[in-house]
Amino acid sequence: MNRLRFLSLRLARTLATLVVIAFITFAVFSLWPADPAAMACGKPCTPENLERARAFMGYDLPWYTQFWHYLRGVALGRVFGQGPGAIVCAAPCLGYSFRLSTPVTELIATRLPVTASLAVGAAVLWLAIGVGAGVVSALRRGSRLDRVIMTGTVLGVSAPAYLVGLLGILLFGFTLDMVPVSGYVPFADSPLDWAWHLVLPWCALALISAAVYARMVRGEMLENLGEDYVRTARAVGLPERRVIGRHVMRNICLPVVTYFALDLGGLLGGAVITERVFSMQGLGALLMDAVGTSDVPVVMGVTLVAAAFVIVANLAADALAAVIDPRI
Repeated sequence: MNRLRFLSLRLARTLATLVVIAFITFAVFSLWPADPAAMACGKPCTPENLERARAFMGYDLPWYTQFWHYLRGVALGRVFGQGPGAIVCAAPCLGYSFRLSTPVTELIATRLPVTASLAVGAAVLWLAIGVGAGVVSALRRGSRLDRVIMTGTVLGVSAPAYLVGLLGILLFGFTLDMVPVSGYVPFADSPLDWAWHLVLPWCALALISAAVYARMVRGEMLENLGEDYVRTARAVGLPERRVIGRHVMRNICLPVVTYFALDLGGLLGGAVITERVFSMQGLGALLMDAVGTSDVPVVMGVTLVAAAFVIVANLAADALAAVIDPRI
């Protein structure tokens, strides 16, 4: 019952946070120097045509009314304009790109599989490598293997993402001609080509994050190995594998789960640099294109979705932490 109450409170806070973020996002981009109505104004864009465009898009209304229409559009859908030329944006409506003549939700849904494929694959890779390297390094503390792993993590943490990607393209793409260097193949078209085109981006992203996780897991492992419960478990004759696997690993799961959820949620919002380096048309590329062309509805929509991913991932981490440790 307490666990259900905890999750219910967290869900309510998550919904409230999403509304606050939507308001902040709306307020920030309402101050955008470019006028979105100018894109739908046509040529010549006379003052009369500009006013008609603003009325059609709803920018002639007070800011609080615009925000209410935005929230209502997310929940129930929205109609831009009136009469035969009206544009219907089905729920959840995150706005309408008059530059691309497409609802923002549809644009995000088209680009999301690319970013999700990149993020999930890289996350699985960095979690497996990072946790494994951290555990081995902690159990072999002071050994040559420990020093090699820690040196590798320093290099991984220090390397910029774009540099790792470019070096990977130069070495494995052009010099050795082992893997594709750009593009994306949908999973439904060919699962093998899908994975093959993502190998290099996955490795470029995983290298940096795995180094961070390895250092974090090593620190948590060393701290827990010095605790009284570990000495007690060893004193009563429990096998070392059981002490590590059942007791120590369970305690280090909490920080790992928390960081992993936040990192994955942030990456699902768009890996801007990696997508640019590998010419992948995901949410990050969509956001950069929208910023470059002052497509405010798209910028707002992608920003809000990215924030929602982080918040939902945090909620999932809290739920999983409550399962791992009922005391929470």
